[in-house]
Amino acid sequence: MLDHSFLLYGANGYTGELIARYAAAFGLQPILAGRNKQALEKLGAELSLPIRVFALDHQSAIQQALQEVGVVVNAAGPYDFTAKQLVEACIAEGRHYLDLNGDAMIYDMIRTYDKAARDKGVMLLPGAGYDVVPTDCLALWLKQQMPDASSLKIAFAILNSALSRGTAINTVLKLGLPGLSRIDGKLVEEPVGKKGMYVQFPGQKKKIFTMSLPWGDLSTAYVSTGIPNIETYININKAAWFFLKGQAAYNWLLKTKLVRGIANAIVKSQSPGPDQATRDKTNTLIWAQVTNPKGNTLTAHMVVPEAYTLTALTALLITKKVLNKDFKAGYQTPATAYGTELIMEIEGVERRIITGY
Repeated sequence: MLDHSFLLYGANGYTGELIARYAAAFGLQPILAGRNKQALEKLGAELSLPIRVFALDHQSAIQQALQEVGVVVNAAGPYDFTAKQLVEACIAEGRHYLDLNGDAMIYDMIRTYDKAARDKGVMLLPGAGYDVVPTDCLALWLKQQMPDASSLKIAFAILNSALSRGTAINTVLKLGLPGLSRIDGKLVEEPVGKKGMYVQFPGQKKKIFTMSLPWGDLSTAYVSTGIPNIETYININKAAWFFLKGQAAYNWLLKTKLVRGIANAIVKSQSPGPDQATRDKTNTLIWAQVTNPKGNTLTAHMVVPEAYTLTALTALLITKKVLNKDFKAGYQTPATAYGTELIMEIEGVERRIITGY
């Protein structure tokens, strides 16, 4: 078992390939894994990296692949179909598990394996990418400065970029499903886009409209900070928000195989994701605010690299730490494992308080 090697499952996907290409800069050598033999062979030959081809319904193949590594990075979404299998295999074989998931329900599912992971001395850290490293660190940073915070709002603005094909497919799978927020410590279903608000993001002349949308922070920020009331938002055209607010009336249609099939076909005809030129000139903007029972607020801004680039960088940063024996056993979030300064190890990240109390 090499101390610079890890298993990268889903390596032939858009984000997986980015991780594979950035790995050498971190002194790491991933084993490229997944189901698409042709795509893996092509990428493996280009990067001079070994490959392993197996599906997650072949338990013996998973176990064999895990014998070669100490860490698995799961880049194969949708995580509804991959997380549980790889988490269970990692625990059984005593291997650490990381992924790039952004679904609060998947985080909560993985958290149920906390004791099993602790007993085996391995770490389960979903959300090692853009979801949720920067926001998890920012949420805990704010909580440390307002220890009695009882509510947290986080908003993202992704400007001048596009979704990867994999992210878009995962979005299609969620069509017609309800949104979420955390109220008094519990995840509560609500309509997608139930709430809307204008946010002053860093570097923007005007406020940008955002709507509520369930992000992984609804789970991870609760674990990291203990704040019982959490809402997450993303930028959207206000006209589109008005359309989505009526989603309850046609949720039944969005859930049909016909509509999802058409949406999937459209997604698969698009480019895999933003090109390097787009990624290089794009930043992601984050706004976060905590409030205490007295009504006092504390607001912060964060600027980070483009989302997919950041995902590759943070996933590799955490992988290297784990390979160097820097980890905490059991279920962890980025901030519970590595603290608020983890995100500041990434070049180009800016963070500041903009209003205090």
